[in-house]
Amino acid sequence: MPTPITLLQPDRPDSMAGARELINRAIREGVSYYPSPISWRDEVLYFLLPDRFSDGKESTRPLLTRDEITALRHTPNRPDWNWQQWAESGTRWQGGTIEGIRSQLVYLKELGITAIWIGPIFKQRVGLNSYHGYGIQDFLDVDPRFGTREDLINLVSEAHSKGIRILLDVIVNHSGDNWGYVPPGAALSSAVNEPAYKSWPHFYGSGDQQDTKDWQLAWRDAAQTGFATEPIDITSRHEGAWPREFQSKNIYTRAGMGNLGESHDIGDPHAEHKRTDFLSLKDFALDVPGTLSQLIQCLQYWIALTDCDGFRIDTVKHMALEETRNFCGAIREFADLIGKHNFLLIGEIAGGDGFQDAVLDYTAMMERNLNAALDIGSARLTLSSVAKGLQRGNSYFDIFNEQSQGFESHRSFGDRHVSILDDHDHVFGSKVRFSAEVPDHFAVKDYYVTVPVAIQLLTLGIPCIYYGTEQAFAGPASTQTSLLDGWRSNDKYLRESMFGPAHPRANSTEDIEDQVMLQDETLPGFGPFGTSGKHCFDQSSPAYIRISSLCKTRAAHPVLRLGRQYLRQIQVPGTGFEFPKAGELVAWSRILYNQEALCIVNPNGADARGGNVVIAAELSAPGSEYVVIANTAQMAAGVAYAGSHPIGSKLTVKTNQPSGPSFVEIRDIQSAEVVVLLKNSFT
Repeated sequence: MPTPITLLQPDRPDSMAGARELINRAIREGVSYYPSPISWRDEVLYFLLPDRFSDGKESTRPLLTRDEITALRHTPNRPDWNWQQWAESGTRWQGGTIEGIRSQLVYLKELGITAIWIGPIFKQRVGLNSYHGYGIQDFLDVDPRFGTREDLINLVSEAHSKGIRILLDVIVNHSGDNWGYVPPGAALSSAVNEPAYKSWPHFYGSGDQQDTKDWQLAWRDAAQTGFATEPIDITSRHEGAWPREFQSKNIYTRAGMGNLGESHDIGDPHAEHKRTDFLSLKDFALDVPGTLSQLIQCLQYWIALTDCDGFRIDTVKHMALEETRNFCGAIREFADLIGKHNFLLIGEIAGGDGFQDAVLDYTAMMERNLNAALDIGSARLTLSSVAKGLQRGNSYFDIFNEQSQGFESHRSFGDRHVSILDDHDHVFGSKVRFSAEVPDHFAVKDYYVTVPVAIQLLTLGIPCIYYGTEQAFAGPASTQTSLLDGWRSNDKYLRESMFGPAHPRANSTEDIEDQVMLQDETLPGFGPFGTSGKHCFDQSSPAYIRISSLCKTRAAHPVLRLGRQYLRQIQVPGTGFEFPKAGELVAWSRILYNQEALCIVNPNGADARGGNVVIAAELSAPGSEYVVIANTAQMAAGVAYAGSHPIGSKLTVKTNQPSGPSFVEIRDIQSAEVVVLLKNSFT
């Protein structure tokens, strides 16, 4: 039976006709595709930016050790290091590739990852530093700085052979900075971005208003200079936009730059936030006949060619409900046709919790044909605060109650959201990772992140780990962050390069061939923890060991992935059974049929914690036993572990009085550690 690689042609299609031919071949020839999972709740996602993850050459560089990282944190200054150059490098292409991702599949599998969400790999403008991938110029090709279409096919195939699925990050709302606005009488070379917003139904170039009728659209060349108004003049694949159908000015809104934030009417398809350009990125007019269908076919092409398993859909907030529904419905139908019956469609909803809640609601989710939404609203900030002991556990767990209305068991909600701790832009809150805000002198600095990741892994939802979290990425030492322009407010500080390049790629002002082959030796690479030239793929690091052990425990026990969820009351000295204050243990149960798993984390950054933790009395009578199935402190210490609740040990269910709650005694859980117990009623 043919496989996707048999569909690959020497060059990418330059029109939708070529894309449709490949799609039809896939159906006609019965190409074999990797099946979808039964439930995405069984998966653990890992989100990475291809430019910042791996170039596949880590064997040529030393590992940045934990001892070195600790030493850097205790170094008051680094006179031989230029922080301004390191920060400047962070705005540039670093050199990560698709082949680099493939080279680290074993690292990810050992971590416990079962699905990789890859930031956009589609071709960008050659003259811009859009390393993040969100400014697409060619919707039918891979950016040469990342690799080739064949590289992507091979990555997906090898990932599947290891039981790992691949999700592609896709953009339907806008294209890259492929053209500019030309004021009346101005030269095409003076094309500009972000003119003042024009409300519906007006746009730049329309003849119904005096101040817009003489504006033109100028396609940009490889140097980002406006050079032509007609598609016939676009001859190079680095000019204008591709495929050729995207060279029609009519498929763009051309409304200028308006307010990207929350609108009074999320349902208005012509609201300002739905028509505005995204800064320099040009908005698609999805309501113009043919625009959406062509974008759909582009992405059906990538499913057919690569055998990918799902899409993360960027900027869903900026698409009308009907447009989102039609897009997702068409993608689902094609995926169903080729045998991928649970193709994952995750929506990014940003700009306010009103939008986030709307999509997390079951009805609204079904209206849009989405599987799940990214939990990037205030829930991410609450998770971080609870995990640091700054807020009570209720603060996070109550969110499930609010967003599970109509699901009294809090179980069906589990496959409707993807939980996020850190990501690439932090729409809400400071633009630094969780670990960056842990004081450098804390003994748990290198693994405090285990606590929020444990909450992600062991609560309702599809957990997503951002690259570098398993290495407790935190940026430079706190004594040096004051030297960095935009620290806490610039996206780049969320995007250190895991592979530690010595230098970034040649500048985007150079020819694309030089960008692919050469480095800019005037700048250091934007490596982890304020370094360059050393990679951070450390499978012995404190966070990696702990997170890996929890992923494996989750995979081994369906109750931890599929069960109902209940926050548990705890009795500490001087109190009754109650939901504890901030900084005390956070405990919750997952219940599936007659199994109960009890999950306990210590969010206190300095001290051990304990308490009597309530369990389900209806499942476990006094005298019955719970067995410890995970203990992160033990996994880190190995055979030297001498602490409480070792794996395999048992705790007896007790009660203080006949009508009182049943509980187990939890003692001396060390700071930032996790313990999981299981009551298996089949034994």
